Amino acid sequence: MPRTKSAKKHQRQAKLRTATNRSQRSALRSAVKAARSASSPEQQAEALKRAERLLDRAGQKRLIHPNTAARLKSRLAKKS
Repeated sequence: MPRTKSAKKHQRQAKLRTATNRSQRSALRSAVKAARSASSPEQQAEALKRAERLLDRAGQKRLIHPNTAARLKSRLAKKS
């Protein structure tokens, strides 16, 4: 258990950040899956647009490595 006041605060902040990152990562993975499995061209274009937006943001915020975001975007675009 943390002893100092600052360590307790850091623990509270880490818990909130972990929850935020987990939900954002989950949304990102869902968007990528949707882009991969879209059937019609309209659905695929919309899903690709959403996934690219989330990948850009995740890479920028260091939720995932920026090169990973770029690689996933490239592979999704190549598939469509």
